[in-house]
Amino acid sequence: MKDLRSRFGFHTMPFTREISVSECFNCEVFQEAIDGLGHILAERMSAALIGPAGTGKTTVLRAIIDRYLPEARYRVHYVKVSGLSKRDMCREIAMAAGCSPAGSYPLLVRNIQERFQNTCDTDGLRSVLIIDDAHDLRPDILGILRVLTNYDMDSRLVLSIILAGQLPLKEILRRDILDDVAKRLAHYATLRPLSRSETGEYIEHRCAVAGASSVPFDEKAIDTIYEIGRGNLRATDHLSRKSLHVAHKEKKNVADNNHVVLARKMLWP
Repeated sequence: MKDLRSRFGFHTMPFTREISVSECFNCEVFQEAIDGLGHILAERMSAALIGPAGTGKTTVLRAIIDRYLPEARYRVHYVKVSGLSKRDMCREIAMAAGCSPAGSYPLLVRNIQERFQNTCDTDGLRSVLIIDDAHDLRPDILGILRVLTNYDMDSRLVLSIILAGQLPLKEILRRDILDDVAKRLAHYATLRPLSRSETGEYIEHRCAVAGASSVPFDEKAIDTIYEIGRGNLRATDHLSRKSLHVAHKEKKNVADNNHVVLARKMLWP
């Protein structure tokens, strides 16, 4: 019996997270976000990346690091957050930056600032702090960013920050209490779900990257994937992969609409 990859002509399984930056799908919405954020970081400013869950924020962040933040010039620190206190948030940033996470909140802030300043002055590297899932941060925690980016009475650009989060982050930053934080962000990049045509191009791209010479989905199957997933990358990946499994089980070389419908029943209630 053929295994799934040989049936569809793949040398690796498509629609998984294991894909290199160079092989990631690119389209206008991604390129605008990548270039916009990349240019802002080159100017040593801070920014936000906002989009619904599953629309490619992590992919965009990986591409920015790969294309705009070479290790010879930048030091990138990544923190994925949830509902943390000020001190715990500073501990996470301190650990990401490679300094001691111990001490009181004021001491942690001072240690973090000194670490970033030493990276700039001694190592000659620009620090970039990526804070993921920033929509989960409380407003008072976001206020820490104002402190962390203030050097020499706000006269030096030592640290750049990217806040990456879902749509509620935009509403949080509109609050009066965070006006100063919002104004420190020099660019707001936004992502959206893919269109129908982009979804088809995405599926074709992922199949080609996996080694297939043709797309193992008929047009109706792609339409159904879009109708169910609404252009959400994560949903598209899950549906496409599961549909291939269903088609393979039935010994079909092309996934059709019925395979997608059955895959949807297997994936979500």
